[in-house]
Amino acid sequence: MSHAILKEVIARYRTSRDFSGLHFRPTRTTAERAEAATWIRDGLVAVVSEKDYPNPHIRPWPIRRSIDEQAADVEKMVPDSYGVCLYPTAAALKRSRTRRKYPDEPYRQAMADGRGTLELRYFETTVLEQYRNDPRFSFQYGDFGVNTVISDEAYIDNEELDKDKIIMSHIGFAYDLSGYDAKDVNSLVVRRVCAFYGDLAKLSPEHQQRWKTYESVPQDGLRPHPAWMDTQMGRWADGVGPFGRFMYELEALNELQEIAFGAPGLFRSTERPREFGWILRPSQSEWDQFIHQLDKLLSENLSSEALNKLGAPEANDAGQNLGTLARLGAALVVKGDSPDVAKRVMAPLREVRSTRQRPAHALRTNATDGTFVHKQVDLMHRVNQSLVSLREFWQSHPANAAWEQADYIHDGKNYRV
Repeated sequence: MSHAILKEVIARYRTSRDFSGLHFRPTRTTAERAEAATWIRDGLVAVVSEKDYPNPHIRPWPIRRSIDEQAADVEKMVPDSYGVCLYPTAAALKRSRTRRKYPDEPYRQAMADGRGTLELRYFETTVLEQYRNDPRFSFQYGDFGVNTVISDEAYIDNEELDKDKIIMSHIGFAYDLSGYDAKDVNSLVVRRVCAFYGDLAKLSPEHQQRWKTYESVPQDGLRPHPAWMDTQMGRWADGVGPFGRFMYELEALNELQEIAFGAPGLFRSTERPREFGWILRPSQSEWDQFIHQLDKLLSENLSSEALNKLGAPEANDAGQNLGTLARLGAALVVKGDSPDVAKRVMAPLREVRSTRQRPAHALRTNATDGTFVHKQVDLMHRVNQSLVSLREFWQSHPANAAWEQADYIHDGKNYRV
C-alpha cells in the first residue's frame, strides 16, 4: 500500500512552526481518501474537524471521536465542504527524527511527539514569582489566571537578551479541592498553575527549561478553574472571583457615595494594583505583603472628605482622633445603623488593619505554612461580605433608588477561589 498520505501528514506536522495538520480537501482522489482512511484505522493518523474544535488547523487534545467516525470524515466528504485536517498520532511519530530535534525545548519536543496544543501541564505557583517581581515584565493578575509579557520598553531595548522577550497570555490557576472545607480555615486548598503545551512550546529554550523545574507537582486530581477554562474556550466566565468582586464593590460604593452626597467617592482609588492577587508562595512574607496591600486599599484608601460629607465624627467622646475605619463605622451609626450591626460590618476591615500592624511591632520569621492559602481565601470572602453590606446600606439612600447592580455580579456565580 502507498505511504504517500502518511508521509505527507508527518512532513506537514514536522515542518510547520506550530505543528499544524494537513488540510485534506474534498478535491482529494478516491484512492487518496481510501489510503487516509486506512492509516486512520491503523491508528497512525487522526482527524480534526469542526466537530472537534472550531479551528481544525490545531490539534487541541487527544481526539475524542471514534476511529470509525474519523474515517467516515475522509471517506464521505461533501464536495463543497471545507474538509478536515489530518495529524500523525504519537505512534506514527515514535520513529520520527523530531524526537531529537529540540533537546533544550521540552514543551516543543512534547508537541513534536504528538501533544495537543490545548493539553494542560501543571506547575507550582512559584513559577510566576519571577514575572510578578521583575519590572521588565507586564504582569496582570486575574482571579482565575494571569497574563505576563515582556514590557514594550524591554522588548525594544537591544541590551535585553532575546531569551527573555516572551509572552504567556493564557496562564490559569488549577485546584485540587478534595480536602477543602469552607468552614475550616485549616483545611487544604491546593492551588497550582496550568498552561497549554502550545503556549509553553513558544517560550524561549531558557524559559522552557525554567518552567520544567517547577513541574514537581502531582498532575492527578488537579482541575483548571472552570471560569478560566470557559474564557479559554471562547465563552464568557459564569461568575466573578474575590479580587474582581472586591474592586467592583469599591467602584460601586464610589458611585453610590457620589450620587447621594456628591464627589468625591468613598475611596480615593479603585485601580487594582499589579501585586494584588493570590499569594504565590504560602510564606509569612507573602502573607504580610498581601495584608499590607489589602489594608492600603481599605483604611488608607478612604477619603477624609467623603467621610466629612457623611457626617462622620473626627474624634470620640474622649476627644481622641479617630482613624478612617473608626470614622466609617461611626458614620454608619450616624446614618441609622445600630452600633451592633456597624461593629459586625466593620469587623473584617478592622481585622485587616490590626493584622497589618503586627509585623511593625514584632520580629517575624518567614515561615512556610500551607494554611496561608486558605486563610487568604477566607479573609477575602469575609472582607467582601462587609463591602457588600456597606454597598447595600448606601443603596438604601433615596437618591440611589434607581441604581442597579451590574448584571455579571447580579446573575453570576460568586467564586471564593
